[in-house]
Amino acid sequence: MNRKVLIGGTSTAALMLLLASPAMAQDVSASYDRTAAEGASAMNAIVLDNIFIFVAAVLVFFMQAGFGLVEAGLTRAKNVANIMMKNLMDVSVGVLMFGLIGYNIAYSGGNWFGIADGPFLSKLGVAGMTNLFPGDATEVMATGGYPLSISVDWFFQAAFAATAATIVSGAVAGRTQFKGYLIYSIILTGLIYPTIVNLKWGGGWLDQNGFIDFAGSGLVHLTGGVAALIGAIALGPRIGKYGDDGKPRAMPGHSIPLAITGVFILFIGWFGFNPGSQLQADMAVPYIAVLTALAAAAGAVAAMATSWVTMRKPDVSMAGNGLLAGLVAICSGIGEFSPMGTIWTGLVAGMLVVLSVLAIERVGIDDPVGAFSVHGVCGFWGLLATGLFATTSPVNGATEAAGLFYGGGGALFVDQLVGGIIIAAIVGVASAAMFFGIKAAGFLRVSEEEEIAGLDVSEHGSPGYGPDMLVNTTV
Repeated sequence: MNRKVLIGGTSTAALMLLLASPAMAQDVSASYDRTAAEGASAMNAIVLDNIFIFVAAVLVFFMQAGFGLVEAGLTRAKNVANIMMKNLMDVSVGVLMFGLIGYNIAYSGGNWFGIADGPFLSKLGVAGMTNLFPGDATEVMATGGYPLSISVDWFFQAAFAATAATIVSGAVAGRTQFKGYLIYSIILTGLIYPTIVNLKWGGGWLDQNGFIDFAGSGLVHLTGGVAALIGAIALGPRIGKYGDDGKPRAMPGHSIPLAITGVFILFIGWFGFNPGSQLQADMAVPYIAVLTALAAAAGAVAAMATSWVTMRKPDVSMAGNGLLAGLVAICSGIGEFSPMGTIWTGLVAGMLVVLSVLAIERVGIDDPVGAFSVHGVCGFWGLLATGLFATTSPVNGATEAAGLFYGGGGALFVDQLVGGIIIAAIVGVASAAMFFGIKAAGFLRVSEEEEIAGLDVSEHGSPGYGPDMLVNTTV
C-alpha cells in the first residue's frame, strides 16, 4: 500500500492562499531523509512513525463519537439509544471482522480469505511483541517503504473500516431492526469494504491504473455513502415523512447542539484521518493538516450560503454537513493539491451537499442525516476534483500526472471518474444483494407500532432519555 504524499514545502498561511501554482507541491518530506539514518537514529525514526500512526488511529476511532452525536442530534429523541448502540457495534463488530478476515482480503492479494497465511489475528499472535515488523524494518525504510509494525498498521486500517460502516447508521435511522443492522455491519466490514480497499490500497486494479485516493474519498466515503443510499431505498421512508401528495415533510432532529458538537468532534478526528494517511511522521503532516482545515472551512461557508439562497435561512444542520462534505471531498487529492485547489474542492462540496440533500428528499428517498449526500456525492466529487486540481505526480510515483486545471490534460480525470464508477457499482450491487436479502428474511424494518413508539424501547428495552426529557414521542 503506497500512499506516500509528494506535496508542498512549508510557507506561511498567507502565502499558501496567494500562491496556487504547482510549485506549491514540492516534496516536504524530502527535508526529513529517513534513508540516510542509521543505527539508533533509524530506529528512533521508526518508533516515531509508529507512535504517530497509533495516535492518528486513536483520533479516527474517536470519530465514532462524532458520528453518534451527529446522527442522534439529527434524529428523534426516541431513537437516540438505538443510534448510539449502532455506532458502538460498528466499532466492535468492525474491529473483530476486520481482524478475522477483512484485513487479509484488503492486503493479501489473491489470498483473500487468508487460507494459506491465516487471519491477521493469527499473525499477530505468532509475532508477539518481539517481531512485529513484516521483514527487516530498516531495510523497508531504506527502500522507500513504510516501516510500520503489523499491529499499528492493522489498528489504523481497522479504524477506517469502522468509519466506513458507521456512515450508513444515520441514513437508516428510526426504522431499522437492530439485528438486521448487525448483519449489515458484519458484511460491510468483513467483506464489502475490504474488497474495495484491495482495489487501491491493497495494490489491485485501480492502483495499477493511475487512480488516486490518498485518504479515502472513494474507498471509505463513497463506499459508505452508496451503501447508505441502498439501505435507505430498501427500507423506504419513515412514517410521516411524505404527505398524501407525495411532498416531503420536515422531520427535524431533536438536538442541534448535539449534532454540531458531533461535527466538531469529527473535525478533530479528521486530523488523524488525513495526516495519518501520510503513514510516517514527517514535515508533510502539518501541511496536510492545514489543507484539511481549509477544505472544512470552505465547505461550511459554501453550505451556509447555499442554504441561505435555497432555503431563505442559513440552516445550521446544512452548514454542519457542509463542513463534513469539505472534509470528505479533500481526502482523495490532499496529497496532490495546492491550497487554492483545496479551497475550491471544499466550496463545491459545500454547495453540492445542500443541493443533493434537497434533491434526494424530493425523489422520495428518506436519508435523515444526509449520509449519502455528504459521503457518497461529495466522496465522488472528491475523486473528480483530484482529476482537476492535482499538481504533482500520483502517489504511487509510477508516471507523472497532473489535473486538468494544472496542465495534465484529462487522463487523470478519466482515471478518477472510472475508479469512482467502479467503486459505486461494486458497492451498489453488493449492498443491494445484502439489504434486500435482509429484507426478504424479515429482518430489515421494524413494525409500524415499534417505529411510532421509538426504537429505544422496542429494540433495546429502555429510552435513551428519561421520561421527563421526552416531551413529544409522536411521529
